[in-house]
Amino acid sequence: MPAAENKVLASAKFISENSKNVFIPKENLSSAVETIMENMKMREYSTKTWNEHPLHPKVADCKTVDWIFLVDLLNFSFWSDLDVKDKSTPHPDRYAINYDGTLYTGYWSLCAAINRALDNGIPITNPAYYLKASDEELAAIFKSDTKESAPMLDERIRVMREAAQVLCQKFDGSFANCIMQANQSASKLLDIIVDNFASFRDIHEFHGKKVYILKRAQILIADLWACFDGQSYGEFNDIDSITMFADYRVPQALYQLGLLRYSPQLIKKLEKREYFPSGSQDEVEIRGNSIWAVELAREAIHKIDPTLNINAILIDFYIWDMAKEIQDQMTVPTHCTRSCFY
Repeated sequence: MPAAENKVLASAKFISENSKNVFIPKENLSSAVETIMENMKMREYSTKTWNEHPLHPKVADCKTVDWIFLVDLLNFSFWSDLDVKDKSTPHPDRYAINYDGTLYTGYWSLCAAINRALDNGIPITNPAYYLKASDEELAAIFKSDTKESAPMLDERIRVMREAAQVLCQKFDGSFANCIMQANQSASKLLDIIVDNFASFRDIHEFHGKKVYILKRAQILIADLWACFDGQSYGEFNDIDSITMFADYRVPQALYQLGLLRYSPQLIKKLEKREYFPSGSQDEVEIRGNSIWAVELAREAIHKIDPTLNINAILIDFYIWDMAKEIQDQMTVPTHCTRSCFY
C-alpha cells in the first residue's frame, strides 16, 4: 500500500485540506466507489486492458520501453481550441492523424503518429535519432491529416531533444537503463525521472509549500507496468505507490461521479472556458483534489474487498476510459491549461 512519505499523496492531502474552490464530498464516496467497483469488475480491468487498445504495442521488449518513454514524454496538452463544446465528436478540423483508415484525435493521435513513422521506417522511438533529427523532420512526423496542426509542436520538439540528450549522455541511449538503475522500485524510478528530465518536473508552489503532482512521470511508470504486465521492465515491488494521473479529463469525470465538488465561482470560470495558468491556485486545487479523491476511493475499495488488487493506476485507467465514453453527458467542462506537464 502507498507509504505515508509518498510526496505526491502528501501533497494531494495538503492541497485538499487547504482548498478554497474544490472539495471532496465524503458523503458521495460510498456510492461512487460502488459504481467504480461494479464497472471495473464487469469490464475485468487489469494491466491487460492497456494492451487491448489497438495503438498500444503488442510486443513487449526493449524497443517497447523506448516507445512508451517517447509517448509519455509527449503525453501532454491534446485539447483543441476548436472543440468549444468538448463533445465526443471532435471538430472536423481538429488535429488528427489518419492511421490504418481510422482518424485519431487526442492522446491516440500521438500514438498513431509515432506508429505511422515506425511503419515508414523512421526510427522515431530511438533517442539517438530524435536528438539529431532536424526540426523539419520531427515536425513531419506529427503532420496533421486535418487543418489544425499539432498543439505545442515547438515545445514537443524541445522536450524531445532535451530528453534525448540526457538519455544519450547518461543512460547509454535508452530509458531501459533508467529502469535497471531503479532496481524494481517505482518510487526510485520516479526520482530518477524527475531528477534527470526537466519536462517531467510537475512541481508547484501552493500556500507557500512545494507540491508534487508528477502526472507524466507517474503515468510513464504505470504504462511500463501495464504493458509488461508487471513483469520484466514493468516489474516494480512498490507499484501501489503510484497515484492517479492528474490531467484535465479525469477530474471532470470525478466531478461527474460526485467525488469532486466545485465552488460556483469556479464553475463559472469553467463554463466561460477561462484559461487556468499552470501552477495557478484553481488549477492546483483541481489536480491535487483529484489525486486525493482517487486515493480515498482506493482505500475504500481495499476495505470492501482486498482480494481485488485494485490500485490507483487501474482506477485512473478506468475513469479515463469512462470519461471518454460519457463525454457528451458531462455537466462541467474540462479546465483549460496549456502545459508540458499534462
